[in-house]
Amino acid sequence: MKEVMEQLSIRNKTQLETWMRWYRKGELNRLEQPVGKQYSYGKGPEFTSELEQIKAENRFLKQQIDVLKKYKEMERSCHQKS
Repeated sequence: MKEVMEQLSIRNKTQLETWMRWYRKGELNRLEQPVGKQYSYGKGPEFTSELEQIKAENRFLKQQIDVLKKYKEMERSCHQKS
């Protein structure tokens, strides 16, 4: 977990654990929310254009892939040490 935090510049271990819990529960809408502003369940940020919405979704998906790759690497390294 420490390696993921360093590579993604995440300072708070609890935040990463929260994101992982949301992902496992299928609460992906919660991961799309911008920092500092929370939305009601089932509602996301409002976009001024379709292009802006697609760019935001693309950023989110890239971040999700990065976190999942690092998580998978951590799982693999933990199993190799055992």
